[in-house]
Formats: sequence, structure tokens, C-alpha cells
Amino acid sequence: MRRIVFVLYIIAFVAPYFAAPVTSAQEVNVPDYFTVDSGMSDSLHAIVKTVGLDSTFTTSDGPETISLAVVDLTGKRPVLGGVHYKEFIYPASVYKMYVAMQVLKEISDGDYYMTTRYVVPFPNAVDSSREISWDPRPLLQVGDTVTINYLLDLMITRSDNSAANCLIDIARRDSINKTMHDYGWYGSEVTRKFLSREYEDSAYKNIRGTNTCALHAADFMYRIYTNRLVNPWVSMQLKALLGRQLDTTKLSEGLPHNTMFYHKTGWWNTWTNDVGIVTNGQIKYIISCFTPLEESPADPRLKELSEMVFKLIARRNGGMQ
Repeated sequence: MRRIVFVLYIIAFVAPYFAAPVTSAQEVNVPDYFTVDSGMSDSLHAIVKTVGLDSTFTTSDGPETISLAVVDLTGKRPVLGGVHYKEFIYPASVYKMYVAMQVLKEISDGDYYMTTRYVVPFPNAVDSSREISWDPRPLLQVGDTVTINYLLDLMITRSDNSAANCLIDIARRDSINKTMHDYGWYGSEVTRKFLSREYEDSAYKNIRGTNTCALHAADFMYRIYTNRLVNPWVSMQLKALLGRQLDTTKLSEGLPHNTMFYHKTGWWNTWTNDVGIVTNGQIKYIISCFTPLEESPADPRLKELSEMVFKLIARRNGGMQ
């Protein structure tokens, strides 16, 4: 076990210096297993306009629009609609799900285990408050010894930034992005840890910020839904983590009480996002929503949008529930 912990230290501090460069964004293509429905996109555009999210908003990255994708899973073939779903935007903590994918892939490959112990190094312990204030788990501190399973749970369910920094070191950004490229998600590479550039690894101090688009995130969720994100074990492990999400604001607030929502949220500065798989009886769909808006004004709009999208999918399928 000491040897495993030592190897993880080597991964954390040496591998970044040999990191592969991030590939620039390429054309975003809709996977051929999706049927694109312009009528559903028109309905979603109307919803976006009704809730006041159809504008171009000012962000620290410049003017940006919503990036929204919805995949209706109720029929035999997934049907895609959306608004600006190929537009790249800052995902905030949503991209932690991409990190989790790679960590689980490497566990599946036998590189380490869920129970492998990891010592939290400086400067990864960055959180001064819990993202979910009522979660009782203490903040990670430099020198804490925890398992990879514990880090994964903290990162996804509480959106813990310190845990994410540790797992990015364990997985390595070049490996995360190779898997992203295997699925064609160019432009959605994980480029940054959740800390100041002052403390970034030398190879990443001047790199562009992480971006993604609603289509890539929706495709990620579709692969989980179909057990094709890496393999069934990785897909089910990640789905279980997403199902334990502690943030019940944003899109969650607009769903009926008996709905299961496997999702990852993200919020920072002028961005508020939520991506997940909705299941309620026979109603099943993926919603991937990124907004260039602060959390306070965004949350009530996302609640209303979620209510309206749920009703839209129900109507499309004869009102079933």
C-alpha cells in the first residue's frame, strides 16, 4: 500500500511536466445514433424565450448564450433537440464528471483501486467552505489520507474542489483528454484544476480555460444511460455517484417529487449549469443546460425551464408518466 501511495505522489508531481498539449476545438458533430428533431428544438427555443434565457449575456469571457441540449429517451431511438447546443461555454464544476470518468476507467483497468489511499498534497486543498453547507464531511486538509472512493464521492456529490484537484492529478489531464478525444469531444478538454494559476503545474499555467458544450455533455450522459461510457462498470459507478448529488437547486427544483435525476451541477461567477438524466415512470430524457448567468437570477429560471421541458417530453409521448 505504501508503494501505491508513493506512485500516486509521482503521478501528481511529475506527470504534469510531460503533459500532452490540448487539441484546439474542432467542428462539433452530432453522433449518428441521435435523431435530430427541429420541431423539438423550436419548442425548446420557445421555452428558453419564455423563461428569459434567450438573450446574449455579458460574462468575463465576453458575450455568451445559453447552450441547451435535450435528448428524448422514451422511444426506440434517442431524439435530440436544443438551443445553441454546439456552443462552447465555461462548465464550472460540471467538468468534474469528465475527471471521474477517467479515474473510474483507470480503476477498471487495474491501475489502482477504489480503496487506494491518497495523501492530499499542497496546493490541492483549496476549499475554505463546503459547497453544500449542510454536508457534515470536513474540508480536506493538506496531509489528510483518504481513499480514491472518498475523493470521487466528495467531488461529485458535494462538488468539492479540493477533491477534484487531487483526482485531476491522479487521472492526469493528458489521459483524461485522450479519452475525451476517443469519443470525439474535441474542445471540451480538461485544462485547469480548481485553483489559482499561481499554483498550477508549470505545463498548465498559461493554458486556456476549460470549456464544453451542451451536446458533448448530453452525449456523455447518453453513454452512461446506455452503459457505454468506457464500459458498463464505469457507467454504473458514475451513474450511482450522480444519483447521490446533494445539490437539489437548479433543474432539480422543477421536477416532480418522485423523479430520479442523475446529474452534475456547476456554478461560478457568471455561469450556472446542470446536466443529467431524468427518469420518471416511462418519461426518460437527458437535459444538458449551461447558462451564462449568475446563480441567484439563474436558479428560478432553470426551475421554470425544467418544469416546461418535463411537460414537453410528456406531451411528445402522449402524456405518459
